This record gives sequence, structure tokens and C-alpha cells, in this order.
Amino acid sequence: MPYPRSAPRRILAASSACVLGGAAALVFAPVAAAEPATPVGYPAGASATRYSGRAFDACTAPPLSTVQAWNASPYRALGVYVSGINRTCAQPQLTASWVASVSQLKWRLLPIHKGLQPPCGARPTDAKISTSPATAKSQGTAAAQEAITAAKSLGMLPGSALYNDIEHYTQTDSTCRTAVLTYASAWTKELHRVGYVSGVYMNLNLGAKQLADVYTSTAYARPDTLWIARYDGVDSLTGWTGIADSKWAVHQRAKQYRGGHDETYDGVTVNIDNDRLDAPVATVAYPYKVTSATALNARTGPSTSYPVAATYAPGSSLAVICQAPGSKVGTTTVWDKLSNGGYVSDYYVSTPSNTGYSSPLPRCTYPYQVTATGGLTERSGPGSGYTAVGTSPNGALAWVTCQRAGSTVGTTKVWDRLDNGHYVSDYYVATPSNTSYSKPVPRC
Repeated sequence: MPYPRSAPRRILAASSACVLGGAAALVFAPVAAAEPATPVGYPAGASATRYSGRAFDACTAPPLSTVQAWNASPYRALGVYVSGINRTCAQPQLTASWVASVSQLKWRLLPIHKGLQPPCGARPTDAKISTSPATAKSQGTAAAQEAITAAKSLGMLPGSALYNDIEHYTQTDSTCRTAVLTYASAWTKELHRVGYVSGVYMNLNLGAKQLADVYTSTAYARPDTLWIARYDGVDSLTGWTGIADSKWAVHQRAKQYRGGHDETYDGVTVNIDNDRLDAPVATVAYPYKVTSATALNARTGPSTSYPVAATYAPGSSLAVICQAPGSKVGTTTVWDKLSNGGYVSDYYVSTPSNTGYSSPLPRCTYPYQVTATGGLTERSGPGSGYTAVGTSPNGALAWVTCQRAGSTVGTTKVWDRLDNGHYVSDYYVATPSNTSYSKPVPRC
């Protein structure tokens, strides 16, 4: 967005690989959830969505006809400015109907909040973050509340990632630096409290490095994902100067690698910035119908063993946000999660397939940050006796799909299954509880 366009939760003395690896390993008592990895309070109808590939952002959300024409482009994600006092352009197209229509065209959306800017940077005319830390904190909280309200009005549901656009600022001004970091920390904590994923956009050399410098600081809540601006024409999500590849390492990065210029597809020209993403985006609901001849039961989890939460008459409309594996019904083990938190068997829903998953519906996931200072060992099953099959770095997102009981680690027997099929002890993941299961994550 260049101008002029618009203390760890669990204290460790060694890496979790060591803690989980030995039968007699020492376990240290957890502390209350706090910075840098704050828990996310996902409500019942939440799920995260992510996108990997090329994207663009434009100052004004383009008309639906333009997005339709740009189906001929290599892009399938689009940044949109949903809120903020310093938004440069009007957004006449940006409505709930537009979001629904663009999403049904299989585009993903990156919601951007362009609010208060650094007191020692950005444009002189921009409204600025206060140099008082207490005021900056309240401003960051208010920014998150404003962005959440705007996102909800557009149909962007809990579990969505919201990105705070913080423009360049002077790196040698310590007062300014503290104000920006305090503001961004409060933004993250408030988003997490309400059940949204926190993203921050910064210039690589004039902001993002300072955010990376406090990656493990207990003074600031760490955002879940980082979107940098670096106009070098290189769309790589690794090798960022000053930011180790181990930071924001697991589907947590985006890069704006080229600034404003015109591109044309199917005869339609738009002035855009180029982006490469492997990061969370907005979660939206997709409309489908009940196809069963009798009333369809919605359950509290993705299985017929869960209690019935509601029933839907034949032909009823359903708002589906994601799909999850569950017990087999008819020809499928796929279950559809609704925006109210209920689950229905996909066998009785008008999705394109009743044997497997259906695009553009994402898989249901609940990302939380890894709290293990030395990295968290991923295992082939829910226990420290299972084979080690990978490692999640400190601060990485654990993309949790379900939870189940396993061997005891610290204060819990709960293990989290990740979307790659691996398991990690919930003791080292910033879920709301480190003694029991965390709603709304289902049981495996």
C-alpha cells in the first residue's frame, strides 16, 4: 500500500523436542496465557481459511464484472480495504453482496484496515498513533473493534484474518517504535479475544524488522501473520533480510513485491500491487441447499454420535463455512460446518460432490501459536512415544483440525491433530486451555 496510493504461555528450560522425547523428562509449570502468544477465543461458528498463490490489491475494490473478467488472470486472491480512518479511496463496490459473489467465483479476500499511522512516519496528513503507550494501546484495541465490525458487516466471519496496514516509519525513534509496537500488540490481543486471526502489513526495512526483533518479547502480543512490502520484483516468501525464515514460518507470510501499475485481463485494466501469499485470509459462508427428502439433523460435531443441535427441512438454505472429516453417511465421510457452529453430513447438501471435498469450501481449521521456545516436535500419533515426523518453530501457527486424548505432557492429555496429519501436545499450543479440550475444536 504505497503512497500516494491509497512471556511464553508455557515456560520451558529446553526445547519441547527434549521435553517430549524422554519418559522421565522434566515438565515445568505453565503460566497464565500472555504475550507473545495469546490464545484465540474462536466462537462456535468460526473457522480459519488460508490461501497460497498470487494475489493483488487495489485502492478501490473493483466491480464484480472486473473480477469476473480477471478470472483469466493468474490471481485468485484480492486485498480489500474494509475500514480505517486513513483509507485513501472510497469503496462503493464493497458490500456483503459483493463479498458473497466474489467468493462464489472462488476468489479469496484479504481484509485490510488502514487506521492510525506511526507518529514518526507515513504521510504528514495521516491521523497518527499516540506517543503515549497507554493511549496507543487503547487505539490498537479500538482499531481491532472497528475492523471486526466492518468485517462482520461484509460477511467475513470469525476465524478470518484481518490485516492492519502500518506504513513506513523512522527506525531510530524509540518513542515512535514503542507506540507502533504497543498499538499492534493491542490490535492482536483484541482480535484474538473476539476470535479473529491477527495480521500486520509493514515495509520490510521500515517496520517489519522491528516487529521481528520483538518476536519473543513478553512485552508485546505477536501477530499471527506478517505481510511485508518490498518492491524488488521477487515474490519469494523466504530469505527476507532481517527476518529469519523460522519466524512466521507455517502459512504465515505474504509479500507485496511490486507497487502500483496497470494490468489488463480480458480487456479490463486495473491499477494494482502484486502479492504472493501463503497466509490466512477471510472466512465467508457459501450458500447450499438441503437435498434430503426428510428433515436433516445438524449436530454439534462432525459425526452422527454428536447430539442434534437443530433440524433443517428439505430444500432449506444452509450457510456452509468449511468441511471436516467425520463419520460416514451414505457415500461420504465429509461433514459441512455451518456459520452457526452446527455440522451436517455433506451427503445431504447440494455441494458439487457427495463423495469428497468441494471447492471453494476450505477445510475446517483453528490456528493457534506454538509456545515452545525451542520448537515443538510433531509426531505420527497422539503421544510422546510416537515417531517424530517434524517440528513447528516457536511462534508458528499450529493449524489444528481436531483434538484427542494421548499421553500426558505437563498438565494435559490433549493432543492436537494438525492439518498435515501430524500431532502435537496441546500443552505447547496457545489454545484457551492447557488442561482440557478447547471449543470449538472437535474431537478426532
